[in-house]
Amino acid sequence: MQIDVIDSISDPGKPERANEDRLAWNASSAFVVDGATGLGDQQFMTGFGSDAAWIAEFAAKRLMSEVTPEADFPEIVRRISQDARISFEALAGDQPRYAWPVAALAGLRVTQNGLQFAGLGDSVAYILHDDGREESLMALPDAFEREQAAARAHIARLGGIGAAGMATSDPKTLADLRRNRERQNSADGTVWSLSLVPETADHIATATIDIAGGATAVICSDGLADLVSLYGQYTPGSLIRRAVTAGLPSLIKELRQLEREIDPEGLKYPRLKQSDDTTAILCRIT
Repeated sequence: MQIDVIDSISDPGKPERANEDRLAWNASSAFVVDGATGLGDQQFMTGFGSDAAWIAEFAAKRLMSEVTPEADFPEIVRRISQDARISFEALAGDQPRYAWPVAALAGLRVTQNGLQFAGLGDSVAYILHDDGREESLMALPDAFEREQAAARAHIARLGGIGAAGMATSDPKTLADLRRNRERQNSADGTVWSLSLVPETADHIATATIDIAGGATAVICSDGLADLVSLYGQYTPGSLIRRAVTAGLPSLIKELRQLEREIDPEGLKYPRLKQSDDTTAILCRIT
């Protein structure tokens, strides 16, 4: 089995802000790593634009070099988390958990038993099989509904996303997000993400994918997945067909128009950011 990358793209939600997404692929795997917006009061890891961008890049480099068909994937994630924590605490010291950098992860990898999806958080892998079957794979199937519910509450209270284009500029919403982030990657929460917590490795969502002949896939951060889950412009299959025929940049253009021109305040399509970082890999599996 083989994964061939056809196209890739990574576009920041705001040109003046760091892009907190990263791509990683090698001969037998392809991953998207989506750094979550930081909720701390300051940045600690310099040279990356944000702590979220740092952990996304830290993880992407390790995945690219260490994932092979024979590798123990949970053990790779465990080591990434352990090493990231050592690096972060060496500079940041003891910080509240809401200030720890975290990231979502979605990928496809060739294993000795076939093709496997592996994920943490709200990034997605869409698959269109040559026989017409469509699949949508992510670690948190209800993540988009939960985020949209939080966004609706924020928008109902303030009348829109807000002038900063990010709901975290509102103190009450920030406090709510911090409480939820505190519970991530712990026994008290339901969300596990790529993080500074080695136990995350025990909660990776995986699925074996039956490939009969071949398939085409888009692996993406939740920014691009909004075209399916929030804006309802595509199904997983039609999104992939559009990516193949028109290219990933055409999807980014469509997304930015929806975010910035059609619904900048999130009144029709509730969300916590006006424009999110958007990253995707288009690949062929044979």
